[in-house]
Amino acid sequence: MKPTILLFACLAGTTALQAETGYKVTGRYPIAGTEGWDYVTLDESSRRLYVSHGTQVEVLDVDKGNPVGIIADTPGVHGIAIATGMNRGFTSNGREDKVSVFDTKTLKLIKKIDVGKGPDGIYYHPGAKRIFTNNHGSHDITAIDAATGEVAGTVKVKGDGEQAVIGADGLIYVNLEDTAEVVSFDANTLAVRKRFPIGVAKTPTGLAYDAKTNRLFIGTRAEPKMVVMDADTGKVVGSFPIGKGVDFASFDTAARLIFFSCGGDGLISVFHERSADQYEDAGSIKTQVSAKTMAFDAKKKKIYLPAAEFVETPATDPSKRPRRTVKPGTFGVLVVSR
Repeated sequence: MKPTILLFACLAGTTALQAETGYKVTGRYPIAGTEGWDYVTLDESSRRLYVSHGTQVEVLDVDKGNPVGIIADTPGVHGIAIATGMNRGFTSNGREDKVSVFDTKTLKLIKKIDVGKGPDGIYYHPGAKRIFTNNHGSHDITAIDAATGEVAGTVKVKGDGEQAVIGADGLIYVNLEDTAEVVSFDANTLAVRKRFPIGVAKTPTGLAYDAKTNRLFIGTRAEPKMVVMDADTGKVVGSFPIGKGVDFASFDTAARLIFFSCGGDGLISVFHERSADQYEDAGSIKTQVSAKTMAFDAKKKKIYLPAAEFVETPATDPSKRPRRTVKPGTFGVLVVSR
């Protein structure tokens, strides 16, 4: 089915749906400093928000915005993963090719682990009780035993993994940004099981999943789109325009809403899943340019997005691009809610 036909068939209900979603920026948690950032992680059990920030992780009370503490010495940190029930957290330190293991109660460093080159996205598989890091420099994925902190092996995906989700079959599905594929692998054996080319778009980053319909929702940067894929067969069942600069996706299982944080345009593109093969545009939520990643709070139906303003300084060499730096006092976490 052509996505344009499907989209226009649903336009009659789109205006009403936009009014029903009612999301907007309702608050901001300020964070000091001018370092860069990447992923943000919400631990719903402790109600803590972990924000990557240059060489450390900022830890906030997610409901009040108050700082709880920091996880120090995480050079080039990209992401944070929490091993639920183990009192252990993990950070991917891109500039030192290591993962930091920390105590989630004290935030103190327990140990550092050597992984592949350029660890980026990081996530936890509760069934296998393993942490996984997507390594952009070595084009593979490192598996870590969450209980012992020891490396369990390597997944040879042959690409640069971005966001990952766990399928109903227990496999991990991950976007490969450089090869424009979705790859699935077994969290226990580390064997690659499926390799699906996306075809209709390139540079996949954000990835969400609906276990009920077994659909993957892929956010791509090149020709910005939401691509809907059958997780069993890899068949693309539709694709729809989204904002520029997408880097993360989330799915609300109750409302059946799909969110894509698009930092280039400063918005969240939202879609409603009517059925496995029917989707409608639910409009967009205005956020802020640079708000590229997010954490969705399924309990309170809120979205948290790190963002900042930038200052451009012209390069001394006219042939080079201007230098972009974070404007002091502008970094923080946007709170989006109804």
